[in-house]
Parts: sequence; structure tokens; C-alpha cells
Amino acid sequence: MNTKLGSMKVPPASLPIFPVIFILIVAPIDDHLIIQFARKVTKTEMGITYLQRIGIGLVLSVVAMAVATVVEVKRKRVAIHSGLLDDATKPLPISFFWISFQYLFLGSADLFTLAGLLEFFFSETPTRMRSLATSLSWVSLAVGYYLSSEIVSIVNSVTGNTSHGPWLSGANLNHYHLERFY
Repeated sequence: MNTKLGSMKVPPASLPIFPVIFILIVAPIDDHLIIQFARKVTKTEMGITYLQRIGIGLVLSVVAMAVATVVEVKRKRVAIHSGLLDDATKPLPISFFWISFQYLFLGSADLFTLAGLLEFFFSETPTRMRSLATSLSWVSLAVGYYLSSEIVSIVNSVTGNTSHGPWLSGANLNHYHLERFY
């Protein structure tokens, strides 16, 4: 992908800043608009419950994966039309900003899910156990990361037995099948 922003070349390792930027943008909007609106509609002080907040985050995660699928299909089409499908050394003539769409939804999902988990564990535990309960939200996140890496291993193991080879490994990203994985 083309990682140039004007005359500046953006290092690919800085792409994870997008969810953080979106969280910084969406958090005040959530606090001042969405929650206020939900309070008026539900006539409760919380607006939406912790579990509803977590549910919204999980739905946004699904939307992010759908967007990632669309972006991956577009990226592969650009690789085919540019004649770069087999040449992994040259950047594709597609802006890296296409990835920012999925990061928008991932950042929003993180905001809702993590905030909901922290609030849930903090409010539902006795005062003496709050620090332990708060750490449980981070443990659940760590378990999710671990399970996602296990799912990648399982998918590679299952799809490796086909004639096309594993979906998620190889020397050329253009031959991966990320669009099927998302």
C-alpha cells in the first residue's frame, strides 16, 4: 500500500494510532451526545446499561471485520489490475487510508466494550475487590487476543490441507485469503 501522506512517508508500524485517534474523537461524542440522548429515551441515569454498551462494542467489532473484508477485496483487485499480484516487493497504488475505515470501527468497538467491561466489573463487585475486578476486564481482553491467535493457527491448520494452501501464511500477502478469514 502507498503509505505517503503528501511528501511524508508514514511508517506502517504507526497505523495502530488510528484506533486511538478515533477513540479520542468518539469518546466525547459518546459522553455528550449518545449517552445524553439515551438518558432522555430510557429515562434512566445511565442511559444504556453496561451490558448494552458491551453489546454495542461487539456489534461494532463485527462491522469492523466486514469493512476489513471489503478493504481486502479492494486491495486484491488493485494488485490484480496493477499487475502486482505476484510482486510483493512493490507497494500497491492504493492509499493506506483505506485501512482507517476498519480502524474507525475497531476504535469505537474498543471504546464501548472496554468502557462497558470496566464499568460492569467495577460496579458489580464489593468495594474491597474492585481493583481485582477491574483487572478482570484486562484479563478478558488478553484471553481474546490469545484466542484470536489460536484461531489463526487453527485456520492455517485446516486450510493447509487444501490444494491452495493455508489462508493466512506464505511469503506474499496477495496470495493470502484474508477476505475469507474476516
